[in-house]
Amino acid sequence: MIGKKIQGIRKEKRMSLSEVAEQAGVAKSYLSSIERGIQSNPSIQFMEKVGKVLGVSVNELLMSADNETLRQQLDDEWLQLAEEAMKSGVSKEEFKDFLEFNKWKKQSH
Repeated sequence: MIGKKIQGIRKEKRMSLSEVAEQAGVAKSYLSSIERGIQSNPSIQFMEKVGKVLGVSVNELLMSADNETLRQQLDDEWLQLAEEAMKSGVSKEEFKDFLEFNKWKKQSH
């Protein structure tokens, strides 16, 4: 999955495998084996180097297609609600607690 993501971004940026490997300071053969799925667990350092060359964060490299679809489905209103919650001091833990309570409430009725 990570390899296909790296390969897709690299091709979008019209960069060759050699260019990315050289600029990132990683072995071309290793990058190739990651892209082809022969190796599947690159280190964080490797992903940081390649991500920097490709102009993306490690999180973006790790994000699956499903997560991207979900992100696109988050409309502006949801994003605004999350932003308002953050500004009002609601912590992630409090928000998670609310969601758990809500699930519990639905199950018990």
